[in-house]
Amino acid sequence: MPAWKRRTATNEGSTSGASRRVGVEIEVEVTEPAVLDFQIAVSRQPGIDVSESLTIKHNGKAVEPREIIGAHQTRIHVVPADKGTVTLSYDATVLGHADPDPVTDIDAITYLRPSRYAEADKFFGFAATEFQQYGTSVTLLEKVSSWVGTRLNYVPGSSDPIDGAADTLLAGAGVCRDYAHLVIALLRAVHVPARLVAVYAPGCQPMDFHAVAEALIDGVWQVVDATCLAPRQSMVRIATGRDAADTAFLDNHGGAINLQNMSVTAVVDGELPKDSVEQLVSLG
Repeated sequence: MPAWKRRTATNEGSTSGASRRVGVEIEVEVTEPAVLDFQIAVSRQPGIDVSESLTIKHNGKAVEPREIIGAHQTRIHVVPADKGTVTLSYDATVLGHADPDPVTDIDAITYLRPSRYAEADKFFGFAATEFQQYGTSVTLLEKVSSWVGTRLNYVPGSSDPIDGAADTLLAGAGVCRDYAHLVIALLRAVHVPARLVAVYAPGCQPMDFHAVAEALIDGVWQVVDATCLAPRQSMVRIATGRDAADTAFLDNHGGAINLQNMSVTAVVDGELPKDSVEQLVSLG
């Protein structure tokens, strides 16, 4: 049986008994009519109970979005909007811890391929020299996470939305999505399927939507967060994909928009769990 098809138990110190409350307030100015895609809702995974509310208004009038279910239960709320102001208010309480995300044959192929922001093909020789000796082991995740975390500086505003993993490595700085893209590119370059997940992250400072990597080790998707900005055990999955092109919290088709305001909330009932890069953690 291929290694990626084996399943093992993880999540030491998980938040299985804790309640997590997450949410976001967004205000968008639509300057030319557009179709807006919001990816802000908690992904409905087996094992968790989600109580939520979502309100979207256009020029003060409530509108009903169309919900589309994407890969890995990513939920996209689609709103056509004429000129004016669109506001979104989302709040959710999450109980329990999600079951491990199922692994399919196409996952193991798709998440090995280079993608727009995780150009693994640019890292083949370099990654082999640095990390190939660790194989597809748990140690590999620790080494890659530590390597990226010590070579990059977390500097808000230091990267552009079009920067990929190679740009991030050369710049030596970035934000969470840049860290995740570099981790993903390095892992794919040593033949470990890896992908990006947008999450709510209780404890994250500065508070915002957060981006982490997931790596397929021994048949389970394990979280890798080289920023170490928040404990992985309390994170909540929103959107999952190849890289940030698949997981953006807001996208528009046609027209023109300006993001006016955004405020993200993510808290856990009780104390935050303790985390360490040596731990295996699957996203819940």
